[in-house]
Amino acid sequence: MTVMSRVVELRAMQYRRTFRASLFSSFLNPVLFLLAMGVGLGTYVDRSGSATQALGGLSYLQFLAPGLLAATAMQAAAFESTFPIMAGLTWQKVFHAMYATPIGPRDIVLGNLAWIALRLTMIAAIFTIVMTLFGAAASPLILLAIPAAVLTGMAFATPIAAFSATQRTPEKFNAVFRFGITPLFLFSGTFFPISNLPAAIQPIAWFSPLWHGVELSRALALGTIGANPLLAIVHVVVLAAIAIGGAAWAFRTVERRLVRG
Repeated sequence: MTVMSRVVELRAMQYRRTFRASLFSSFLNPVLFLLAMGVGLGTYVDRSGSATQALGGLSYLQFLAPGLLAATAMQAAAFESTFPIMAGLTWQKVFHAMYATPIGPRDIVLGNLAWIALRLTMIAAIFTIVMTLFGAAASPLILLAIPAAVLTGMAFATPIAAFSATQRTPEKFNAVFRFGITPLFLFSGTFFPISNLPAAIQPIAWFSPLWHGVELSRALALGTIGANPLLAIVHVVVLAAIAIGGAAWAFRTVERRLVRG
């Protein structure tokens, strides 16, 4: 067993003690949201011919579900890379205890990121099963939407984890969620095409990592990725670049905190 896997094992043990508390927010809440918006509201949206035309002939459930998959991954990643990181560095100082062993800062970061990726995989897999059961998946490529959602989540997890390592109190986390995660959740193409946004705001949405994740997940779920494979590659490259850059930043910030105390 590698030293990094020890970190993953610790996070798994911690989760086993608290998983009941996160069951609703991680699994049930997104599913209920899908039912309320996709099935409930979607019934009324689908009755409007103009709305269906604006969605490219899709039902609202088919349009919404892949976007909500990516958005759920973003939200879960943001939570997993804020308070647990602060707990390890400030409240419980578990990371400092690890640093006194052969486990180095890079192992601590990689172990935590590996655990976040594992959590995102579980959440995305369950959400995808629910999507399929409700008829929101139009292609077998929906299975590839799971790693796409995980990649989307990691594009948020790594830079947020790096930022979390610089904080000693959680006050700024409220700003991250209020002015970062929530606006992206609402205005990155999850609930409606960004072409419906004012022209001045649309370029901002294009630079959103969530928009890339939503578009990639939607193309896979609907089987339309072959229509523009180059754009799909761009989505993957952008998300991977953000995730890798964030991880490199996290290596520096976590090591700095461990060395300086």
